[in-house]
Amino acid sequence: MRWELLFADLEAQLEAARTAATRVDVAELTRAERSRVRLADRLRGSLGCELRVLVADQSVHPQGMVDGRLVDAAVEWFLLASGTGVQLLIPTPAVRAVRGLATRVAPEAGLVERRLGLGHVLRALARDRVGVQVLTDAGVLTGRIDVVGADHLELTEGAASWVVPFGAVRFVRSS
Repeated sequence: MRWELLFADLEAQLEAARTAATRVDVAELTRAERSRVRLADRLRGSLGCELRVLVADQSVHPQGMVDGRLVDAAVEWFLLASGTGVQLLIPTPAVRAVRGLATRVAPEAGLVERRLGLGHVLRALARDRVGVQVLTDAGVLTGRIDVVGADHLELTEGAASWVVPFGAVRFVRSS
C-alpha cells in the first residue's frame, strides 16, 4: 500500500512537471508567433473596427489624431470612414499609434494584395478628380491629385501645385 502511494505521488509529480513544461513551451511558441505579426496584418484582421489613429504630434498638427471605422486595408495603407461620409486614407508607415485593433490577425497578404500599394489607391483618387486634404509632416495641403508617381503625388490647387513624397503623407482626407 505504501509503495502504491509513493508511486502515485511520483506519477502526480511527474505529470505536474510535464504540464508545467508544456505551458512554458506553449507560452514561448505564442511569443515567437506574435513576434512575426506586422501592423498591416493586425489592421487587415480588424476590418469593421472603430479605430483611433495617431499620425502626428498633436501639438504640431491638431489634426494628428483621427477616428473612424476601418473599411479597407492593404499592406501599405488603410482606409477609415467617419459617420459624416469623410474617408481617410492613411499610409501604414505614417501611424504613430493606434487604438481599437482586434486581436485577430489576417493571413499573410497574397501577391495581388501586396501589389495594391499606396500609389494604386492614390491613382484612383486622381482618376475620380476627388478634392482632398493632405496632412503632411509639414502641414495641410488641399487640392486635387493630378499625378501619382512611384513615390510621390502632385497636388494641384488652382494654377499652383505641390509635389509631395509618399513618405511625408500622414493622411489623405476625401469626402
